[in-house]
Amino acid sequence: MPQQPAFGRRLRKLRMARGLSQTALAGDGMSTGYLSRLESGARQPTDRAVTYLAERLGLKAADFEEPAGGSLAHALSLVASTGSEDALETLREALAAEAHETPVLRWQALWQLARQRRVQGDHIGERAYLEELVRLGDEVGLSELRVRGLTRLARCLRSLGEIPAALDACVTAHHLARDSDLGGEDRSAVLLALVSVEAEAGRMPDARAHADELADLVEGRSDALWAEAMWTVAAVRVRQGDYPAAQAYLEQALEKFGSSEDLVLWLRLRLAAGRLHLQKTPPDTEAAQRCVTAAESALAFVGTPGLRQELTALRADLAFLTARYDDARVLLGELALEEPRMTYRDRVRLDILRHQLRILSGDDSGVRGLRALAEQAQTDANIDLAADIWRILAEALAQTQAHRAAGPSAAAGAGQPERQA
Repeated sequence: MPQQPAFGRRLRKLRMARGLSQTALAGDGMSTGYLSRLESGARQPTDRAVTYLAERLGLKAADFEEPAGGSLAHALSLVASTGSEDALETLREALAAEAHETPVLRWQALWQLARQRRVQGDHIGERAYLEELVRLGDEVGLSELRVRGLTRLARCLRSLGEIPAALDACVTAHHLARDSDLGGEDRSAVLLALVSVEAEAGRMPDARAHADELADLVEGRSDALWAEAMWTVAAVRVRQGDYPAAQAYLEQALEKFGSSEDLVLWLRLRLAAGRLHLQKTPPDTEAAQRCVTAAESALAFVGTPGLRQELTALRADLAFLTARYDDARVLLGELALEEPRMTYRDRVRLDILRHQLRILSGDDSGVRGLRALAEQAQTDANIDLAADIWRILAEALAQTQAHRAAGPSAAAGAGQPERQA
């Protein structure tokens, strides 16, 4: 049987969450005075009273028990103050037990849990939290919460390779932010997502226009939002083949954004810079190696599975482009043993590299594999990625033909493609 005074506090919270007065809850089967004494803790509830109140509230008797870790508000305060795994587990338990808590409080809990999944590279788990978060945002009706939920969901869907759905979420958030006249923080966050998704969808004129708008909006800042904006603008320039402009934007972020601000973002900027150096024509492998070295030192402090895999993938690309093919195969083998914690595009990039290595070894399945990846990317409306894969396939076929025409000696020293996807 529930004990006082915890039962009374819990009963009052559940009643108020439903907007019921004491008279409405008491109904014909209980006096308002008795209900009032239960809520104040002055009377110990009987089994009959607990069963009656649970029926009136549409609950189970067990719902009157406080969660083991305390209230949802208490669990949120633990996450805010410590951010530890134990605090996040307490928050998960409290959220499951507090299904009748206010929507805004549950929204905050879902936001924290989705963020933890994102940091771990678990985009499928993140998506589940975000979809509920978006529903709650609509229920609450606050434009800020709706825009933030849709924006984060769009970024998650992009990471999963679901470009049409990501684009729908981005466009909705963008229109809502504009119509509600939200502040620069929210509008910049929406544009960060929108630019990335438009680029993936092959809508480069739109991506370029929104990237320029984003750069203007964050001008004069030097915080994490600004650094991520410079990274996003650089990514658009890369897709347009303007590597000098891309490097200029990214170098601004590398120079001005310190590791003390956000070590995870600082590390990811180095990974992005390393990949940019490998995409140049010809690849700047020495500069890429410097980025790898810097990232390795930071990884000791923020070594999440997703970040470790991103770094390993970059090292594999670097090994391939410096003709260390056995090293590339070993690194790919290490990644194959782990549960993937990478974005859809990064996972496809690994598959591309595996097929390129097969082609170099004379295995025709590599050609079929690249063709299948390109066709799948097109089916998924990931137009930019599909174009990259078709280009790599064409380069690989041309090189294979050139090596065969040159004879066995040239084939033994098979060359390297100019860029990676």
